[in-house]
Amino acid sequence: MQAIVNRRQFLTTAGLSALVLATRTDLLADAAKKSGLKIGYSGITWGGKDEQAIKDLSSLGYKGIQLRANTFAPYKTKPSELKALLGQHQLKLAMFSSGNVEVDPAKFDSTVDMHVAHASFVKALGGSAFQMTNSLRKNGQAPTTEELKKLAKVMNEIGKQTADMGVQATYHNHMKQWGETPEEVDILVQEMNPKYVKLLLDIAHYKQGGGDPAKAVVQYKDVLHTLHLKDTKSPVPEKPDDPKAYKFVELGQGNVDVPAVFAALEKIKFKGWGVVELDGVPDPNKTPLQCAQINKDYITKTLNFPL
Repeated sequence: MQAIVNRRQFLTTAGLSALVLATRTDLLADAAKKSGLKIGYSGITWGGKDEQAIKDLSSLGYKGIQLRANTFAPYKTKPSELKALLGQHQLKLAMFSSGNVEVDPAKFDSTVDMHVAHASFVKALGGSAFQMTNSLRKNGQAPTTEELKKLAKVMNEIGKQTADMGVQATYHNHMKQWGETPEEVDILVQEMNPKYVKLLLDIAHYKQGGGDPAKAVVQYKDVLHTLHLKDTKSPVPEKPDDPKAYKFVELGQGNVDVPAVFAALEKIKFKGWGVVELDGVPDPNKTPLQCAQINKDYITKTLNFPL
C-alpha cells in the first residue's frame, strides 16, 4: 500500500512540475511577443576569428554581435570595412568589449584615452555601447570599499567623455575581478554615475559570485543596460575535489535559472540587448557554431523566445 501511495505522490509531483514548467514557458512565449529584449551573441567563442563568427551567427539568424578589442587594431583605420561586413550579414554591433580599467593614477590618462578611442571606433561601426572590466583582483584578495569607489570614479570619467559622442559606457561584473560578489557589485553600482555608466549584468558571473541574477535584474532595473545571457556549471566533474571550480556551458546546461531571468526582464519591461556569451567551447568535440545552435535552440524552443 505504501508503494502505491509513494508512486501516486511521485506522479502527482512530476505532473505538477511539468505543469509549472509548461506554464512558465507559455508565459515567456506570450511575453516574447511584446518584449523589448533583443538577442545578440558574443564572438568570443571563435577565439579571434571574428569574420567567421559574423558569418556563423548571421546564418543562425542572430541579429546582433558583441566584438572584442582585438578587432580595433586591424580595423581602426578602416572601420567602414568592418561596418560593411556587419551590414552584409545583417548584424548590428550590440556591444563592444573595451577591456581593462586601471585605478593607478599614473595610468589614468592612458586608461581614459584607450576607452575613448574604442568608443569612437564603436560609433564608426554603428554601435552605441561598450563594456569595461578590470584585472585588479590579486590572489583572490577582495577589494575595500574605498578601492571600489576609486574604480567607479575612473569609469565615471570615461563614461562622461564617451557620452559626448553618444556612446554608452557599461560596467561588466566578473569573477576574479573587483566586482566578483553581489556586495562588491552593489558598491560599484551605487558609486557609478547613472548619467555616464550603466550596468552590463552577466548572469553567470553573478550567479557564480553568490548572487541571484533574476533578483539583480529587478534590483538594478534603473541602471540595467545590457545582459550577458550565460550559464555556468559548478562543481565540475573534472575537479571533484574543488567545490569552487566552475566552467561556462551552453544555456540550460548549468546552475543559472535562465527562465527566471527572462521572467524578471519581462517584469521590468526591459528593452535592450541580451547577448549570449560562451567564453570557449565546453566540449572540444564541438565547434563555436554548434554551441551557438544549442543556445539558439534553448532560447527559441525551450523558452519559446524568438531571436
